[in-house]
Amino acid sequence: MPSIYTHADSNNKKTWFLITFFLVFVIAVGWIFSQALQSDAILYIAVFLSIAMSVGSYWFSDKLVLSMAHAKLIQKSDSPELYRLVENLCITAGLPLPKIYIIEEMQLNAFATGRDKNHAVVAVTRGLLEKLNKVELEGVIAHELSHIGNKDMLLGTVVVVLAGIVSLLANFFLRISFFGGRGRNSDDNRVGALLMVLGLAAAILAPIAATLIKLAISRKREFLADADGALLTRYPEGLASALEKISADMTPMKVANAASAHLYIDSPFNEKQSKNWFVALFQTHPPVEERIKALRDKEV
Repeated sequence: MPSIYTHADSNNKKTWFLITFFLVFVIAVGWIFSQALQSDAILYIAVFLSIAMSVGSYWFSDKLVLSMAHAKLIQKSDSPELYRLVENLCITAGLPLPKIYIIEEMQLNAFATGRDKNHAVVAVTRGLLEKLNKVELEGVIAHELSHIGNKDMLLGTVVVVLAGIVSLLANFFLRISFFGGRGRNSDDNRVGALLMVLGLAAAILAPIAATLIKLAISRKREFLADADGALLTRYPEGLASALEKISADMTPMKVANAASAHLYIDSPFNEKQSKNWFVALFQTHPPVEERIKALRDKEV
């Protein structure tokens, strides 16, 4: 059966465009720091780290995320109903069956990871299985399968790694600057001072910019996965109802981690979503109210 994700190729082009943009951004930050410190080695380090860590994250990020979540692989005999639900949705979506993991936490949450649709993973919490009805659970699984079908996992993983590299470079630059690594042999002190000011500004602002780019991409892909999940089940209310229960659930998650928070269907930290535009810029997920409204508008 053909995949329902007819726009996947377009999304894939956008994904690679964003990854390329972020790589250029990292290299540009490295170049500014190298000029400020009069050391080309910093630029080479930035390029090497960007490529090496992006490739590494592509191959091993799923194992790292699953380890952080303490997720356990299950077989069909462990949860037949969940397996049948995932199998049926995969047939409808034209996707291979992913590996299924359980997170022994009572918070309502789930995520998808893996480098591509043939090596994908869907993980759900114990609380999600016990507190959602079948239609709501189907909506959540369809949302996660949509992340797989839209190839969001590669984008999310690489962007997180590159944002981390920018932060590492900024921290490295500030430490070197603090201990006097300012290119003191420069013939033009005024140019050197200007580059140092530019470098310090980049060291402060670049990690913030990288974080904002990462979070903006994450929020956009959540809306897309909601829409495609509703298309997959042909019942938007199922996911809308699930999101209401998930957002109302204040059960803490012991394994919550800032590095992987954006992967979940909703933030595992239970933070209250602010309506202040500036605070909202730093949230990993779009407001649940907006997601629910978008889903219910589809039924009108």
